[in-house]
Amino acid sequence: MPKRLYGQLCPIARSLDVLGERWTLLIVRELLLGPRRFKELLTLLPAMGTNRLAERLQLLERSGVVVRRALPAASDVRAYELTAYGERLRPLLIELATWGNELPVDDELDPGTARAELIALYLAERCPADAGRGHETYRFHVGDEVFHVTADDAGVHARSGPGPVPADLVVTCDLATFDALTRGELDPTGAVASGALTADGDTGALARAFEILRYPTPAAAAA
Repeated sequence: MPKRLYGQLCPIARSLDVLGERWTLLIVRELLLGPRRFKELLTLLPAMGTNRLAERLQLLERSGVVVRRALPAASDVRAYELTAYGERLRPLLIELATWGNELPVDDELDPGTARAELIALYLAERCPADAGRGHETYRFHVGDEVFHVTADDAGVHARSGPGPVPADLVVTCDLATFDALTRGELDPTGAVASGALTADGDTGALARAFEILRYPTPAAAAA
């Protein structure tokens, strides 16, 4: 497929030459959660198809946005990850998510595409800068998803997988419970009492986890 270019010197147009094709920003979104193998990306974005995914990844590699490297735990397995240049897209995508979160939900959207780790990615990046002073790691098992959130001096970040270090808190629940907790519709202690959630860790860590992973109230958002 020939590469379509805007042919303009404007940096916005040049950015869109790399990122403007359908699915490309969703590949970047997935890599914000950590390295992914080709098959993992195809599983997460099945409607792309193998050829289109390969084309988008090749363009992102040529543009210096992603690189393919061996995984530390398996030197014979290679995965795609964001370069330092690609990581600079993180705040832009989070702001795009903030903007898109205010759009009306169309009836044609598939509710089955909702994922707890994407909710965690958005909320972790949006939480206050000082929220990570506790130096804690929270691991979540939400349905079939496993991801972790680290909070430290470097900030708060969500990543796929169980995490490289033992977690201070392990939470198990379903997606509906996780979503209700992030929206403040359910209290963590109440979720434990009702059996909707199990937590391996102290109650303080559980409370702190969902202080971080919580949508801001309208008043807080306005402030």
